[in-house]
This record gives sequence, C-alpha cells and structure tokens, in this order.
Amino acid sequence: MVVPGSRERAEEVFQPPEDLLKDAHVPDFNTYLRLYKKSTEEPEVFWTEVAEDFFWKNPPKGQILQYNFDITKGSIYVSFMEGAKTNVCYNVLDRNILDKNLGEKVAFYWEGNSPDHQLTITYNTLLVQVCKCANVLREMGVKKGDTVAIYLPMIPELVYTMLACARIGAVHSVVFAGFSSESLCERVLDAQCSLLVTADGVYRGEKLINLKRIADEALDRSPLSHTPLCAPATCFARRPPPIKQRCPNAPAALIGPRPLPSRTPWDDQLDVWWDDLMESASELCEPEWVDAEDPLFILYTSGSTGKPKGVLHTTAGYLLYAALTFKYVFDHRHDDVYWCTADVGWITGHSYITYGPLANGATGVFFEGVPVYPHVGRYWEIIEKYRVTKFYTAPTAIRLLMKYGKEPVLRYDLGSLRILGTVGEPINPEAWHWYRDVVGQTRCPVVDTFWQTETRWHGRTGLPGIAAYGFSRMFRHYLQTLPFFGVQPAILNEDGEELEGEAEGYLVFRQPWPGIMRTVYGNQERFENTYFKKFPGFYVTGDGKFHWRHLLSTAEVESALSDHPAVAEAAVVSRPHAVKGECLYCFVTLKEGGEFSRTLTEELRRQVREKIGPIATPDFIQNAPGLPKTRSGKIMRRILRHIARNDKELGDLSTLADPKVVEALLSQRCEAAA
Repeated sequence: MVVPGSRERAEEVFQPPEDLLKDAHVPDFNTYLRLYKKSTEEPEVFWTEVAEDFFWKNPPKGQILQYNFDITKGSIYVSFMEGAKTNVCYNVLDRNILDKNLGEKVAFYWEGNSPDHQLTITYNTLLVQVCKCANVLREMGVKKGDTVAIYLPMIPELVYTMLACARIGAVHSVVFAGFSSESLCERVLDAQCSLLVTADGVYRGEKLINLKRIADEALDRSPLSHTPLCAPATCFARRPPPIKQRCPNAPAALIGPRPLPSRTPWDDQLDVWWDDLMESASELCEPEWVDAEDPLFILYTSGSTGKPKGVLHTTAGYLLYAALTFKYVFDHRHDDVYWCTADVGWITGHSYITYGPLANGATGVFFEGVPVYPHVGRYWEIIEKYRVTKFYTAPTAIRLLMKYGKEPVLRYDLGSLRILGTVGEPINPEAWHWYRDVVGQTRCPVVDTFWQTETRWHGRTGLPGIAAYGFSRMFRHYLQTLPFFGVQPAILNEDGEELEGEAEGYLVFRQPWPGIMRTVYGNQERFENTYFKKFPGFYVTGDGKFHWRHLLSTAEVESALSDHPAVAEAAVVSRPHAVKGECLYCFVTLKEGGEFSRTLTEELRRQVREKIGPIATPDFIQNAPGLPKTRSGKIMRRILRHIARNDKELGDLSTLADPKVVEALLSQRCEAAA
C-alpha cells in the first residue's frame, strides 16, 4: 500500500480541491484507516451498521459473515447475514420513494444512439415499469428461482427486466448484446434459462444489428430446440421463448427505418411483443421476500478452459457492497448527475449503472450509443447537456477520443465535472494526464478502480477525498490505490510465500467480503479449483499473471480458432495497442498439408466473431510451424508475448523442448505488428 507522504518513484502528486475535501465521505487518510481497520478487525460491527441503511423483512440470525477459504478443510463457502430476508428491488426503488421521498427525482436520463432520442425516467416511473414487467414475467410462468436471459441493448427495458427479476425472486442472466449466437446459446443453456428477453434490432452508430435474428439462431443451435412445446414454454428443458422487444418512444432506440415485423423472424407459437403484454399489466406488484443468500444474478466471464464461467452473486452481500462502493468511491452527493459509460452486459454496468447508483437514490445517465457517433464530441455534449458531475469510463475510450485532440472537448462546457473515474484495464500515463488535464481541466480527482466480475466491487481503488493522489509512471498506477473496506490483499510467490514491499507475484485475498461471488453456477468443483486450490486459505485473482478487458480470456479465443478444420493448435496472447490498450495476437499451427493464406486468416477472424462476437476479433494472426513448449508440453506464453511485441530479449530458453521454434516464430512475425 502506498500511503500519503510516500514519494518513492512518484513523478507527480496532486492534491484534491479544497471544496471537495470539505464534505467528502472520506476526507483524509486517517478517516480511511479508521474505517478500514473497523471493516477488517470488527466486520460484524461494520457490516451491521452498513445494513441499517436498508430494509430487512427479517433480521439476520447469528454471525453476520461466515466462510471457509481453505480447501483442505472442506468445501469453500461464504455466507452473509444468514437468516435475513429482503428484496433488492424494494431497497433500490420502494425504499427511496417511501422512506426518502425521491419519487419525482430522476433515476435515469436515457440518451439514445441518436441525439434526438432521449427519455427522462423518475423513480416513480421506474417502479411502475418494473412492476408491470414483473407481472408480465409472472404471467409468462417465471417464478422464484427461475433464470431469465436478457439479450438487450442499452435501452430502459434492460433495467426494467433486471429489476423485475429481482422483484419476483427470479435470477437474471444478462448477455452482452455484442455476443454471437453461439455465445448466447451457450449461456442460455448453461444457466438453464426459462425465458429470453431480446429486441428486434439496435443501431450502434450507423450499424444495424438484428438481435432477434441472432437470438433465433442461438435457440436453433440448442439441442433442446425441437422438443414439443406448450406455449408459453417456461421449463428449461424446452426451447426458451423470447419476448419480442420493441424500443421505447419508437423508433427511439433506432436511427432510420427500424426492422419491420415482416422482415423480422417470427414464430407465433414462441414470440410475443413486449408492448402487448405491458399494456395490460398491473402497475402493482408485491415483492418476493428472499433469503440473504438467495441468488440475484448470474453473469458469465471467461475461464481457463475456454468455457465461460457462470459467476453467481447473491442478494444481501451484493446489494450492500454495490451501494457502499458507489457511495465512497464516487463520493456520492444527492445532487450529483453520474454517468458510467459501460454496458450493463458487463459487471461494471450491473454494479455502477444499475444497482449501486439506485441503492443510493442517485441520478444517472444511461447511454445507448458509441463515443464518436454522430460526431467525436458526443461524450462531451452529453456531459454538458445533463450537467454530469461524476464521469466513469474506460481507458480505451479515453485513448480513442485523444486521437481527435483537445478541440472537440473545448467546444463544450464541462465545468460541472467534479470527479473522474477509470475502469476495465490499466491506464497509461499519456491517457491519464489527458483525461485529468483536458477533460477534468486539472481540477478533478481521478479514481482508478481494480476489480473483477467474480469480486463485483472495487477491490483496490482511489478515494477522491484522500489528499495526495497521483500517477507513478514506473508502476503505472495511482499512488492512492487502496484496498476497499473489508478487503485484505496480499502478494504470494509461486511457493505461496507472502512478499513484502515492491514485488511481483499472485494477487490474493485473505478473507471474503459480502459481495464476492459464491460459486460457479452448476460447478462448485470448478469454482474451488480455479480460485482456491493453488493457495489454500486464499482467494486467487489470477491477475498476477494476465488481465484483459471485457471479461474475455485468451483460452476462449484459442478454443474458437482450434475449431477450424485447418487448425491443429492455437495460442493467443495480448500485446499493446495504441487505442485499445491491449489487443489479441494469435499464433496458429496448421494441420499437416495446410496452407497459411490471407483467405484462411479472414476465415479464422470470421470464425472467432461468429463463435464469441465482434469484440473478440483477433488483430493479428501469425503462422506458427510450432509453438514454444517445455519438455512436459506446456506452452510458454511468456515467450509468445515477447515475440508479439517484437522484443528479442526472450529470457531463459533452457526449459524449451525445441529452442529453434523461437527463431522460426521471430522470422515470421506479422509485418503489421512490427
């Protein structure tokens, strides 16, 4: 931990503005230490006090936080507020309206793909729409414990459906609307979904994406798709019927002609229109009171085998941690207008667009579009339009907008901004300074946040009110990146020995916090082997070895490449990219007699897009007559990363079975990657 006053290797240190410090939730380092110490040494007291801000139908019984992180002592588990009953939807909507009188406060400013399309949604309006949707789901046969797949763009119906599931005790599984039909199918089947909610189509910039067609293709891939049906099908053993979703304020979510019903695939036995069901649904819906450890949602992230893991989060722990991290990391105030530019299909969107802000009674911007459409000043135009005070985005977006220079930023009044945040990947010094100096006009603290789908929260983060934050060029992180409350990180070497001071190793955590994942859905053994087997007694993040944005692993891309009939083996690593931060560099070994060509390269790219989605498209594909392996057959990805970067300082090659492979790979590097 780097503490205030430390200047070792710190090239630049900045002080938060005085007006922010006056009423900050954590105004100084001593306040942080006091809260942190209480959260780790007196967790029962700390979390009981946090829970007092929320509604509990039944209080917890016994110890607040129970767990086992040591796989040698039995099954891994975490239990928080055992015996308590509550409802997340009630806490983020009804509680704000009934107890805090926030019914007429704006919950979301929805901004469509086109600047002409917008919608203002108050807490009262949001509750009405959520209740109607909850009643629709019940009418469709969805009950407590069922899982609903949601494959929607960034339109209000996405939030309505998520909260409607929470209201009736159903589990939602949001699938990013950029994933392919194969990826959607895999997630629907694995989560045993009883219903699929999708849209007819969506525009991203000028590009039309026919989501309904992709959804149909996903269901057709399912071996369950030809089972005789009783409409509406609600059993996971039958083909899940999609709710046909029209966009709000038609054609609000689409630019130009929206897909017509005659052009949209349709099956009267399976498909129903959202509007038709919502029109007659009641505006009142009593919440289902669920146990603290009942599932809230499943969200898929990548695994080392290439098969996505269904990360399961539960009710009470997720609610409290989403609310607490949002409050402190963004120093939330009642008059803030907060904007997170992520997609709700990722964990960032779950926690810091939906649940965290709503649990605090916040006003948020909900954006459907892309940063540079219809012009490169779209982000800055929205900040000016809604007087955004807290802005949270990814380094990739910052680097993209940097390409257009300062001029598009200076055209707009960004004087409302008070705090900036980054998420999704490490940020490079140039992007950090441009973000702070140009967008934040040198007066806004920049909070960097590290976390995972599995951990759900900001595990290490900046806090805007703590004096002396800054950027270390050598370590490429903020000087005030601190463990959040309840988190006890450590660095271990390969032998499980704890490292002190400046060190490189495995990032682990000693004990749980309320919001950590509970299991891999349907596969407890995989959960334990992935996160707890290597170092018994610790949760292992894996981030000491590799980290890539968008919740995708190299193994998932390798699996997609290896499915091509011409490919014998594939290995994928990351390499730096001027805009993305990191991109994919693929090494492909062909089967005997195979010929590497431009046509094959395009086929492989297309196959990855079809199996995973456009976000996983490889940037570079190199012919690899062989791969660098140890004598035991393990691929040395460390060496491949050096080759991808054109770094000839490869280190120790003595463990390789055939060192000549490295020379061949260096000689055949992709010219475009030089």
